[in-house]
Amino acid sequence: MPNYAYEAVNAAGRKVKGVIHSVSKQAAIRELRHMQLDVRSVQEREERFWDRDIPFGKRVGLKDFTVFCRQFAALLSSGVQIDKALEIMEEQTANKVLKVSLRDLLDQVSGGMPLSAAMRRHPRIFPDLFVNMLMSGEAGGRLDETLERLAGHYEKEHKTVQKVKSAMVYPVIVLLFSVAVVVFLLTSIVPTFVSMFESQGQELPAVTRLIMRASGFLAEWGWLIGIGIAAAVILFRVAAARDRGREMADRLKFRIPLFGAILRKAAIARLTRTLASLYSSGVPLLEALAVAGRVTGNRVLAGVLESARESLAEGRQLSEPFLKSGEFPKMVTSMLVIGEETGQIDRMFGKIADFYENDVEQSVDRLKSLVEPLLLLLVSGIVGLIISAVMSPMFKMYENMLG
Repeated sequence: MPNYAYEAVNAAGRKVKGVIHSVSKQAAIRELRHMQLDVRSVQEREERFWDRDIPFGKRVGLKDFTVFCRQFAALLSSGVQIDKALEIMEEQTANKVLKVSLRDLLDQVSGGMPLSAAMRRHPRIFPDLFVNMLMSGEAGGRLDETLERLAGHYEKEHKTVQKVKSAMVYPVIVLLFSVAVVVFLLTSIVPTFVSMFESQGQELPAVTRLIMRASGFLAEWGWLIGIGIAAAVILFRVAAARDRGREMADRLKFRIPLFGAILRKAAIARLTRTLASLYSSGVPLLEALAVAGRVTGNRVLAGVLESARESLAEGRQLSEPFLKSGEFPKMVTSMLVIGEETGQIDRMFGKIADFYENDVEQSVDRLKSLVEPLLLLLVSGIVGLIISAVMSPMFKMYENMLG
């Protein structure tokens, strides 16, 4: 955003000069007047490097976005005008990326642009789902009601995402910690005993010999293993960035042991919640399917939605591609068929979303109760094996010395 040099007169009648950072000259004047200044002149000034407003990150987190939806809806439902509500939100938000976007929204809305059109200028902040539902709310004069529904939608999505993250993070941390402990033992502790055992010339147990070989291999080739792992991660990320690779990666996610079923349920919950929110807000079903496909976050399910959109456009049933894909459980497809027959497809999408959101929560709790003790047992078993493999020959050596 540009800088503007201004001259003004304050409440005490004194001339003041300064520089203000704003999205436009009109927005700068408005901000100065809000500061109780009588503006005399405002001129754009060439931006220098140290004047730049550099937001860290390009997106707004789901938690911050949910809070914004709820607060913005509360302001509008209280009778606050849109421009005033945007001004209040811009002043109080702590997220720098969101603050910059709200400044631009305020300027555009004050200039007569509809709120949904102004938000469409910031696709990385306000997703298609949000903008399309907002547009529908504007057309029906139900903007505050639509924002309340959006706030509820993102709160449920945030809760589901956090549940899935909590299920994934703990095992990853424990596994990384166990790998670090094993590497430390093999590279720092075991080598100190190797020379001792070799000098005694006694026959070592098979487990001890295996641990010593692993220690020697890791000490000699550990750097190459590290490079190989880093290269594999980079190659995977490069492949996943391509359409074909991304689809394969998304398909593999659903087949990860223990976690794949939870990831599939979370993806179905997000997809059906999105469709329920859009369709119940008055967005046409064909457009709702297109928007849901863009925001679902999974290329496999997005492909099914595209097929469903084509099927519906050709006059066939919506549920047909869901049945043929094999990516959705029988319960989902059966409920969609019932929804089509009764004309309550949005209600069925909502019921499916409710079911799978609850199912994800329960599945995560069950998985954590199962995985936590298994991981602790695995780590203690590996560490215990290494320690016993080192200590057993030592005890035998001491017995020989005493004998």
